[in-house]
Amino acid sequence: MHQQLGFSRGVIVQPGCHGYDMSATLDALDKGAGQYRAIALVPPEVTERELAAMDARGVRGVRYNFVAHLADGGWDELARVAPRIAPLGWHVCIHSDQASLTDLLPRLKRLPVPFVIDHMGRVDASQGVNSAAFQALLALRDCPNAWIKISGLDRVSSRARRPFEDGEPLVAALLQAMPERLLWGTDWPHPNVAGDMPDDGELLNTFLRLCPDRDVQRRILVDNPHTLYRFAP
Repeated sequence: MHQQLGFSRGVIVQPGCHGYDMSATLDALDKGAGQYRAIALVPPEVTERELAAMDARGVRGVRYNFVAHLADGGWDELARVAPRIAPLGWHVCIHSDQASLTDLLPRLKRLPVPFVIDHMGRVDASQGVNSAAFQALLALRDCPNAWIKISGLDRVSSRARRPFEDGEPLVAALLQAMPERLLWGTDWPHPNVAGDMPDDGELLNTFLRLCPDRDVQRRILVDNPHTLYRFAP
């Protein structure tokens, strides 16, 4: 898929269905020989030695789900782990939804590590860019530790049909507000899709159409991930 899309590097996010078993993701990191970085799921009792070993293999953060049907670790666990990953330069990756986002944001801003909001917070695109949830997300432009991932266009869309165009105004607003702290992702292999299966080439083309400036494209697709995930030059 990366060959088809023209990508030479990528970030693997540990899937919730594998739980804390990182063997497949770590194997991919080893075989990628520097091509990939990863985000882990870790138990609250993870040791500093285990974290350091994962860092050496290319892990750069931990993920927590706050979507009701996927919740795999509450705030207490996140708060226990965050100070322990700070010395490694890691961040926390947050999978939220509109119901949980507003309550999470004030607490995330107080963390000792950067945080990434996955899938544009899974806010409801049908409510538009002026909704309270999206405006709270947009306000993260003033929080230097906050990053937002432009991914999951189908997950913010109120339609189950490609090309999920009702989510495009959200992407356009984020591009205008904070391109220096945006990331892009495919969300492949698109688990738990209820409607049309997203097409990764189509998703990339949508991003390039909404972000025609080549310098901004490079910032989001190359420079920003190099900063956050610490790829080798």
